[in-house]
Amino acid sequence: METYDILIVGAGPIGIACGLAAQKAGLSYVIAEKGCLTNSLYNYPLYMTFFSTSERLEIGGIPFVSISAKPMRPEALEYYRRVTISNHLNVRLFEPVEDIKCTGEVYTVTTDKATYHARHVIIATGFYDIPNMLHIPGEHLAKVNHYYKDPHFYAAQKVIVIGANNSSVDAALETYRKGADVTMVIREEGIGKRVKYWVKPDIENRIKEGSIKAYFHSHVKAIRENEVDISTPEGMITIQNDFVLALTGYQPNFNFLEKAGVTLSRDAKKYPTYNPDTMETNMPNLYLAGVVCGGMDTHVWFIENSRDHADKIIAHISGKMRE
Repeated sequence: METYDILIVGAGPIGIACGLAAQKAGLSYVIAEKGCLTNSLYNYPLYMTFFSTSERLEIGGIPFVSISAKPMRPEALEYYRRVTISNHLNVRLFEPVEDIKCTGEVYTVTTDKATYHARHVIIATGFYDIPNMLHIPGEHLAKVNHYYKDPHFYAAQKVIVIGANNSSVDAALETYRKGADVTMVIREEGIGKRVKYWVKPDIENRIKEGSIKAYFHSHVKAIRENEVDISTPEGMITIQNDFVLALTGYQPNFNFLEKAGVTLSRDAKKYPTYNPDTMETNMPNLYLAGVVCGGMDTHVWFIENSRDHADKIIAHISGKMRE
């Protein structure tokens, strides 16, 4: 069986960037992805606009040309797909990695379809697959969704949006404009400070005028088929409801990291251990790339500021292999 120089877990933008860098360095590699190409981006809301400009989303020095300064989801999907296919990257899609074991100087990586051997492993799995749960009665109901896709689905429905950051604000505005009766439930005192600067005035004005209702310093306590209980500063209230969008954030697969031998901090942040200069973890020849590096602080890393992880990692691996 072939032993690759590198096995990359995840075919998101950063995983693709690692593949491009490995290819350019003349290293053998394979990318294993549990879903479709750029699986997380594919599952973003249909009309999502990136905060970053197109040139800051580029990987491998390949230009990203978009119609507007800030590209939308379809443009990003087109770009990363064309980059992958035109460069003939060695990607195995719909092949989830189940186990990573260090066996001497080589890692044995098992997927649901095959077993691979690699001298180095890069984990670039992102954080979008595991939602932060509310742990309240009724969260299991079919009307509750931790992901938001298309506003048309919620037309003429009573919708509760939980959260106050970008995903929540986008969902509230888009469903409202498609005819939904929208109520936001926000645990803080206002809209999140990281909300896109061109969107924040819009949501605040819609709340101020009453087009979108909002309960601040509030929490959803229970969900039933036709109503929801909300704890507010004025006391518990019950409102009629058809759907709940619990957009309370997501987290990396910490169990997967620990199973691979990566040490996490013992506090609630669960920061993985790695050298910021090389991205190598406490496990020799096992690296992290992209937003997975941030632990529970998923807002710290994104495409724009983690795409250089690929060059750091490949430079370090190439240097070791020349020794």
